[in-house]
Amino acid sequence: MFFDMGSAGKKSELKEYYDMIIIGGGPGGVAAAIYAVQGGVKPLIIEKALDGGQMNLTEKIENYPGFSSIEGSELAEKFGEHAKEFGVEFNYSTVIKIEDKGNEKLVYTDDGNVIKTKVIIIATGANPRPAGVKGEKEFTNKGISYCATCDGHFFKDQKVAVIGGGNTAVEEALYLSKIAKEVVIIHRRDKLRADKIYQERAFNTSNISFRWDSVIEEIKGDIKVRSLVLKNKKTNELTEELFDGIFIFIGLEPAVDFLNGIVELNESKYIKVDKHMQTNVKGIYAVGDVIEKELRQVVTSVAEGAIAASHAVREYFN
Repeated sequence: MFFDMGSAGKKSELKEYYDMIIIGGGPGGVAAAIYAVQGGVKPLIIEKALDGGQMNLTEKIENYPGFSSIEGSELAEKFGEHAKEFGVEFNYSTVIKIEDKGNEKLVYTDDGNVIKTKVIIIATGANPRPAGVKGEKEFTNKGISYCATCDGHFFKDQKVAVIGGGNTAVEEALYLSKIAKEVVIIHRRDKLRADKIYQERAFNTSNISFRWDSVIEEIKGDIKVRSLVLKNKKTNELTEELFDGIFIFIGLEPAVDFLNGIVELNESKYIKVDKHMQTNVKGIYAVGDVIEKELRQVVTSVAEGAIAASHAVREYFN
């Protein structure tokens, strides 16, 4: 299951006002906080789960400069420690609403706080997109998962399906191949979209196989997942195959529900920003996986956080 600790056990006393509130403690949010402090601004990070955000869900990160290979959870921890060493304050709760009052913004959290600020940086990321097929809701957390690093251990020596053909799907399949007896990648096309390095690793892993040109028609089971009904897109043939678990990685949905239309979104609901990472509302910025962009990586989110905070410091505090 996708992690969401809420604010359990991590309450902190909040002031009524902060210069800047950063919603989300992933790489973009943490970078923004560090650059804000360097500019003499005191930020608050509001994070609903763990320091470092979704990096905690990644087994290994191999393309962040300075680390040839590092566990996602370790890099996430380093990000959090760095911010705290700079004096950045963290609050562990969920933002449920923001309001724009011109020079003043209001941030509402699920634990009843209403906090005033001059600048908001939205760094809420994106969540796994459901497949939207018959049986998915019924068997979520009953054999269906959207996070291999969270739930993979439940399927030791079993047969699992991985739905998708991009980087995340293939990376997670590789992770699962070390735990499960058999991993089947099911992809709607006849070739993967993942980077070549991940494709080669998957093709060379003995317990990973593929079902090409295939889509899910139905997920079946009793008290848990038992099988998948697949449709071949070229032949329209239906086949049913037994599985113990299903991991779905077919894209992301930006975490923007709490915004209630306050900033402009594109047709896919990603936040539209300018070159400074500012939205159409002055004093509200957005960075990371929640924004409209081509590349969604730790390194790009860090850069966006730095750009947003630096511009905000110049524009609203000097």
